Amino acid sequence: MTALTLSTAAAAGLRADAIVVGVAKGTPSKSQGLVVAPGAEAVDKAYDGRLAAVLETLGAVGAEGEVTKLPSPAGFKTPVVLAVGLGALPESNEGFGTETLRRAAGCASRAMAGAKKAAFALPVDGADALAAIAEGTVLGAYVFDAYKVSGPGGAATARKNGKNGKNAKPPLAEATLLGGKPRDKAHKAALERAAAVCEEINRARDLVNTPPNDLTPATFAHLASTAAKEHGVKVQVLDEKELTKGGYGGILGVGAGSTAPPRLVRLVYKHPKAKQSLAFIGKGITYDSGGISLKPPGHNETMKCDMGGAAAVLSTVLAVARLGLAVEVTGWLALAENMPSGSALRPGDVLRMYSGTTVEVLNTDAEGRLVLADAISRASEDKPDAIVDVATLTGAMILALGSRTFGIMANDDAFRSTLHEISEEAGEPSWPMPLPEYLLKGMDTPTADMANMGERMGGGLVAGLFLREFVGEDITWAHLDIAGPAYNEGSAFGYTPKGGTGSGVRTLVRLAERAAAGELA
Repeated sequence: MTALTLSTAAAAGLRADAIVVGVAKGTPSKSQGLVVAPGAEAVDKAYDGRLAAVLETLGAVGAEGEVTKLPSPAGFKTPVVLAVGLGALPESNEGFGTETLRRAAGCASRAMAGAKKAAFALPVDGADALAAIAEGTVLGAYVFDAYKVSGPGGAATARKNGKNGKNAKPPLAEATLLGGKPRDKAHKAALERAAAVCEEINRARDLVNTPPNDLTPATFAHLASTAAKEHGVKVQVLDEKELTKGGYGGILGVGAGSTAPPRLVRLVYKHPKAKQSLAFIGKGITYDSGGISLKPPGHNETMKCDMGGAAAVLSTVLAVARLGLAVEVTGWLALAENMPSGSALRPGDVLRMYSGTTVEVLNTDAEGRLVLADAISRASEDKPDAIVDVATLTGAMILALGSRTFGIMANDDAFRSTLHEISEEAGEPSWPMPLPEYLLKGMDTPTADMANMGERMGGGLVAGLFLREFVGEDITWAHLDIAGPAYNEGSAFGYTPKGGTGSGVRTLVRLAERAAAGELA
């Protein structure tokens, strides 16, 4: 991971591969062109106040995500100035938003792949801005190259021998954030938090990007156990025998067709001063073929990402433990592989869930709700103050909200609003979704208590209603459908890489922070 340091040193004297500055589109009402953002005053001065003019000559317009490189001015020890676009200059005096800074830093760190050190002279007007720049820098530098092998020694040897072209470039090794005060407690805390949370987000990304032949339910459970013990988190793993004994019909049913048996992992972090408790539940389908209801061609290739919810929950619990938050957090990883075979779950089968509810399976590709339902029922027995499940659950949510926004459903409107507020604050776009009661009737079946499918239209909402049926009495619950933003099939943008994104982690960590501060009703 990119190492982060703070510095108040003069820009000219820093030794680095490049110094990063921000530029923005000027305000039309003031007839401004390109504007150099705060933080880069010393750099601009070294260009005799003409940095913006030089960049405009090179074609820069300050658009968000735009990156322009030019030689450093005389007297600077860094050879390159990298100007990154911040978008429109704020009309007010509030400064640039944290998400703008986060994305700009991400673009800059991606552009600095292969470099040993970069100095970031972006606008820092407080600890929040500093944290956003730190997060963007680390998340933008992320590279997953564990399988980029060119002979003995793997990717490292390939880099040394100059093979694999641009894919062999390592991430930016070190970033110095100018304007951050090393002795300022708030600045130090912001940097430490950013480093811990981002390292865990990158853990989630690694898990999502790992091929399914190397990440079975048992392997995932082992990795989770190892990480949990490293950070003082208690862990319990239920294997297929214990799941059978416990009556976890949903998890067992989904995993019945695979030679890799399912697992249920329970992670517990409890601070001695905790006053509120949260349960986070993650869908962990390590590969989803659709089962007997096989997915059509073109829909299988990225289904290693169907455990993104479980990856987010694992990383959240570990981040909370590393931050030492005064809260109790229990994470549940419902892990299974959904495969077709002679022993696989069939359309028409009836499962008896952990709660005792019977469910007729009309579509084996609606499997995520089955494993989550068992985990929700079990988590409810602990009587947490709130339950939040996270899942790459429905294609319907992608159709509704696109690939960068997740949906939020809940049995409590105020809690849903809080989660929406928190996610936007954390830089993870979300949208509140309803749970229309009339859609429940679509899951009626003469064979069992309910079916795992309902009306096709509003399918994402139907899935939410299904899960709500398994929440314990008087427990506040929310469901995050991260099917869109959990896996980026397009090109990298901002601080978001191609592939696994770690969606949901920042939202859940902020929720835990609010609970630790006693800010949840």
